[in-house]
Amino acid sequence: MGSERIAIVGGGAAGFFAAIACARANPANEVSIYERGSEFLTKVRVSGGGRCNVTHASFEPRELSARYPRGEEELISPLHRFSPSDTVEWFESRGVKLKVEADGRIFPITDSSRTIIDCLTNEAQAADVRLFLRREIERARVGFELDVRNGETIKCDRILLATGGSRAVGGAQLAQSLGHKLVPPVPSLFSLHVAAPWLRLLPGISIPDVAASVAGTRLRERGPLLITHDGVSGPAILRLSAWGARELHDLDYHFVLRVNWLPDLREEEIRVQLQTQRQTQPNRLVVNSPLAPLPARLWEQLALAAGIGQDARWTALPRTQRNALAALLTRTELEVNGKSLNKDEFVTCGGVSLREINFKTMESRITPGLYFAGELLDLDGITGGFNFQAAWTTGWLAGHAMAR
Repeated sequence: MGSERIAIVGGGAAGFFAAIACARANPANEVSIYERGSEFLTKVRVSGGGRCNVTHASFEPRELSARYPRGEEELISPLHRFSPSDTVEWFESRGVKLKVEADGRIFPITDSSRTIIDCLTNEAQAADVRLFLRREIERARVGFELDVRNGETIKCDRILLATGGSRAVGGAQLAQSLGHKLVPPVPSLFSLHVAAPWLRLLPGISIPDVAASVAGTRLRERGPLLITHDGVSGPAILRLSAWGARELHDLDYHFVLRVNWLPDLREEEIRVQLQTQRQTQPNRLVVNSPLAPLPARLWEQLALAAGIGQDARWTALPRTQRNALAALLTRTELEVNGKSLNKDEFVTCGGVSLREINFKTMESRITPGLYFAGELLDLDGITGGFNFQAAWTTGWLAGHAMAR
């Protein structure tokens, strides 16, 4: 293997992983990372609330690829070649101990993203990867030459674009200038704004299992829901936003969200339970006697929304109000009027068209010598460590391919 100059544009997870793989596979290469910001791995730092959700304990590639709303088919083969178990082995062999949480998410045992940042940075430096901050690449020419905003021109033999989804504008323009088509980017993984006054009284309440759907669409998800100060979030909502990223964008984030708070029960079964409440505790206040497993404060607001008074007791509760409450428990309709990012994280649906990429090598089918990794591609996963796994996998493949 000869020596080549390899330029990696983007100092995030995919860029670092590709650089390390490339430099280790062929130490003769000169591998450089160019990051336009003032620090590397910023998304790693904020992910998982600062804990860094490294990957997910889903070890069968076909099952794992089904967690990607965009890229499911394309990722099956790559995930056979570099899987979550390979990710775990990679980090643990470098002294980073990991742990699997109950929901399958994998974090460093330190619960600090700094552990992952330090590992990647130290590995890159040990592999003699050259690291450049504040180097914004403005133009790229086939050949390859990169024009930096500071007036510098970088000549190289191969380029990897790994600018990520959150900063895809710069990377997308470079991809276009080198012959690629873009699927227009829109947000994925976001919380929903709901103006309902009664919901706004319940920030911080978490419900372990709901069924959520979008009226007029086939979008449905089930899982935990979190009520926030301005609407709803949690895994069920974030997954809904990932699968419905383009559809919800087309609705301008104004639609009706339907929530079934007791998805294991049919409405008729809930009516029976309410009748049982009436018979077994006739003198208790309705608002004070929730059905399990609903939080008491949520139950109280749903009872009030069903037209049941604060001082109403089970014995005096008419059938019409019991039925109204049962209906609301299985189908509460919430008017959504906007969205918020999931904390400081940002994932995009859209980017470089997957049809233009060879997923054996991550090389462009349009421009030989040009490679891609991470979220600049029209590739994204649901919440839970899947987007980082895509970054490690595509970065690893690209790095090894560029080294050859």
